Amino acid sequence: MVANSKAKLYDCLIVGGGPAGLLAATYLGRFRRKVLVIDSGQSRAKLIPLTRNCPGFPDGISGPALLGRLRRQASRYNVRFLEGYVTQLFCSRGTFSAKPTNVRARAILIATGVVDVLPDIPELDMLITRGRIRICPVCDAFETIDRSLAVIGPSANAVAKAEFLQPYTRKISILATGTLDNEGRAAAAGLDIAVANPASIRATDDGVSVRLIGGERRVFDAIYPAMGATINSRVAADLGAECDELGNLVTDARQRTAVPGMYAAGDVVNELNQLSVAFGHAAIAASDIHRYLDRPVL
Repeated sequence: MVANSKAKLYDCLIVGGGPAGLLAATYLGRFRRKVLVIDSGQSRAKLIPLTRNCPGFPDGISGPALLGRLRRQASRYNVRFLEGYVTQLFCSRGTFSAKPTNVRARAILIATGVVDVLPDIPELDMLITRGRIRICPVCDAFETIDRSLAVIGPSANAVAKAEFLQPYTRKISILATGTLDNEGRAAAAGLDIAVANPASIRATDDGVSVRLIGGERRVFDAIYPAMGATINSRVAADLGAECDELGNLVTDARQRTAVPGMYAAGDVVNELNQLSVAFGHAAIAASDIHRYLDRPVL
């Protein structure tokens, strides 16, 4: 597909309206660049009920509130927003375009993040909002000190996450979503962590109720999924960006991918999935994009 020469030309197209994409938009807007953010509205940050791990918010802030602040900040600098999903990218003569939109851009930032695999249980959204299903122990394990926790997922993932949580509480169980292999059982036993297989999970007034296979019922203060994630790197990879063995986009120290003019930031890059990391990626990428745009067009 050849880009439509009559389509509006932006300096930079940002795919993804999460923390990385929005902060990069602010930087580029303040650099007086013409920026368009295409946002599906599904940022992983929306799942944060309250974080006290975000710089500058000692009393905590919710993910939706943070996203709202970041969007308002970018909007002050003439950043434009378009709601939707990018299904395919094209590049012709150093100019990018994104299907199904009718826009072009001289540079592009991929900030599409990841989608967590979560247990298929009733009232999932409500449990996340109440902090009963927790996504990120790096973000909020401090708030679970001495609480009763469970980690749900396949063998290796669940054991690793349960081990990470042990400095915060000794009341941890593993809810294995399949048969725990001998190595996994040995690792769990070595950590003194009980293993069980869940039959159903329901919300209660005081936590999360789990009925185990065999009929026993247990109540936990919170459950951490350890079920992996889908990395939203396909549209960039289809255009030639390099991915690692997990599917994360590979970048250099300036967040540049293997495609000239294409950058990546945030969770879609193989780094610690944290707000502060996403912000750092955004600042680095936007600053280099600004310099890249000053180069003559061939």
